[in-house]
Amino acid sequence: MIVHRYEDLIHLFDQCFYDEFNTRLVKGEDEPIYLPADQQRSYHAIYFAHGFYSSALHEIAHWLIAGPERRLMEDFGYWYRPDGRTASEQAEFERVEVKPQATEWILAEAAGFRFRVSSDNLNGQATDNGPFKEAVYQQVGQYVLQGLPERTERLRLALCQFYQTPITLDYSRFNPARI
Repeated sequence: MIVHRYEDLIHLFDQCFYDEFNTRLVKGEDEPIYLPADQQRSYHAIYFAHGFYSSALHEIAHWLIAGPERRLMEDFGYWYRPDGRTASEQAEFERVEVKPQATEWILAEAAGFRFRVSSDNLNGQATDNGPFKEAVYQQVGQYVLQGLPERTERLRLALCQFYQTPITLDYSRFNPARI
């Protein structure tokens, strides 16, 4: 059985990215947030919630997708409405979450960690998240076919090596019925 400690993920992230990108993964308290370096902190910080491994993977996925300009903005400059969204707000949320959640799923698979898609709207208007799950699954397929972005692949390989999981990115290991 694989043990997933957030401290290991912090260490792997630092090994992969700190020197080149001056970015650290940091255990936060409440809500996750990305903060670029400023006068109080000399490095960019990806804060994940409560020491949750899944939160760390998710926040890393957002960082991996963000381009250089977005990595200079708080929370990458993205729109975000908290839990309690209307159906139209939820549709927009799901539209922008497809790539991060597909990336998160790929990283989770590399770590031997169970991925669950997150609609993040428990107190909002009820919607069918089936199409969202399918879109995330299809995006994983696109990444498998086209290849992963360089930073994502770098971390995926580090996770595979650390957790001794298969190096080959195989689409058949992703099952949409389990997310």
